[in-house]
Amino acid sequence: MATIRIGHGYDIHRLVAGRPLVLGGVKFDTDYGLDGHSDADCLTHAICDAILGAAGLPDIGHQFPNTDPAFKNIDSQKLLQRVVGEVRKLGFDLVNLDATVVAEKPKIAPRLAEMKAALARSSGLMADEIGVKATTNEGSDDIGRGLAIAAHAVCLLRR
Repeated sequence: MATIRIGHGYDIHRLVAGRPLVLGGVKFDTDYGLDGHSDADCLTHAICDAILGAAGLPDIGHQFPNTDPAFKNIDSQKLLQRVVGEVRKLGFDLVNLDATVVAEKPKIAPRLAEMKAALARSSGLMADEIGVKATTNEGSDDIGRGLAIAAHAVCLLRR
């Protein structure tokens, strides 16, 4: 009998000048990016937290602490690959991912297919087993004022 587990993840980072903007493993052509220790890819971080949570493991901050220089500016796709490897060691298979990016800028929709492809390569899923959507906060709060980007993610694991 299979064991099914659902996980939820959330991440948010402030936008700052002079950093690359990476979301879902895709680099955007902007003069601003997300502030963080790694590449600050909040979409991939939310996905990692969803997977870790479904497996009952500590969150991404415990797995890859921002105090460890080994993770400085690391590509978050490498973190996702490590997370998937860890849950596989526990006997879980990743069934699907679904995520939403919340941002006023840049326009996310034109890059969704690229993001799904990058996430598929890193997670071992097929692109059609990954949902990625984008929305705005309609001008409210820091996200709505274009000062931050957030992401929510859910995943399904099967053992």
